[in-house]
Amino acid sequence: MVTTSRLPARVGVLTLATFAVGTDAFVVNGVLPELARSLGVSIGEAGQLVSVFALAYAVLSPVLAAVTGNWPRRTVLLAALGVFVVGNAVTALAPGYGLALASRVIAAAGAAAITPTASTSAAALAPAHRRGRAMSLVTLGLVSSTALGVPIGTLLGTVASWRETMWLVAALGVVAAAGVALWLPPVPNPPVTGLRARLAPLRDRTVVLVLSATVSLFTGIYLVTIYLSVIVEDATGGDGVRLTVLLFAAGVAGTISNVVTGGWTDRFGPARVITVAMALGVLDFALMPWTSATFAGALIAVVVYGLVSWSVMVPQQHQLIEAAPATPALVVSLNASAIYLAVSVAGVLGAGALRFAPGARLAWVAAVFLLLGLAATRAAAKFRR
Repeated sequence: MVTTSRLPARVGVLTLATFAVGTDAFVVNGVLPELARSLGVSIGEAGQLVSVFALAYAVLSPVLAAVTGNWPRRTVLLAALGVFVVGNAVTALAPGYGLALASRVIAAAGAAAITPTASTSAAALAPAHRRGRAMSLVTLGLVSSTALGVPIGTLLGTVASWRETMWLVAALGVVAAAGVALWLPPVPNPPVTGLRARLAPLRDRTVVLVLSATVSLFTGIYLVTIYLSVIVEDATGGDGVRLTVLLFAAGVAGTISNVVTGGWTDRFGPARVITVAMALGVLDFALMPWTSATFAGALIAVVVYGLVSWSVMVPQQHQLIEAAPATPALVVSLNASAIYLAVSVAGVLGAGALRFAPGARLAWVAAVFLLLGLAATRAAAKFRR
């Protein structure tokens, strides 16, 4: 039996695992220019390392959840962390672009099994009255990675090289695996759900609309996330330390926003929170070609970006659970896949858009997707009524 006093430490092991996943997913953003030069490709092509990781995660997450449904949770986590570490080690050693791309698929396969397993394990370890808190701590690992892991990785890439950044991510995976092996007790398996059952909520029109909103909103958000180094280049002058400061500011703002959004959603409703946040996001993105011209202006712009971007996660999940109250775990899992699909789309779309909307003007493309996501959100709310 799990004691309440030992729960925080054990959940902390799972939080470290999701921190490693979140860092890995987006740490490439901060080292795109150097990585592109090192591998002899364009910045747009280098951005595909993020897209490939995200697409593989989106596709593999429900598949691996179905395949490993009968496995002990500790076994799933240790195997997934092992794959994750190998994938990042191969990326760090990759002599060329092709192998670097392939290694991102390997790392994503591990990540796709880590995050949902960590969430369900946290819920199983916690007493009934603390399950929400335990799961939020696991989610905090993903959120805090943008505030700490990505800036640290960017700074390391600046003072050393992008390869050391990937070794840092692999090391995080090793530490998380050691913590799971040493401290995580046996965890009861959740009910086994086949792949067909996992996709069943997609037959509901409201669920599809909310997921469409997720894809649109996060495509816009991650267009800015992935190519932030390009968007704020005038403000940073290519200085990695300045870029690290901007990434850290955006991550801290996002972490604060994620913490307080739950209360806002309960008080004002998810659709209203999303509408206000994304309206501010559209304005922020529209002004970025001018605000990003100076470091002070860019700092304000990225703080607003961090606040509005991470305020969407909780209300989107809330809307899905309202639309499908009988299958909350399934729709939240589908939402995670939708987010990573959006990351993939953003990477590919941004690479193409850079040819026509260079620099900070890429934020205008992102603003269009926020508007499309808002339209889908309003449509979902209408059908639910």
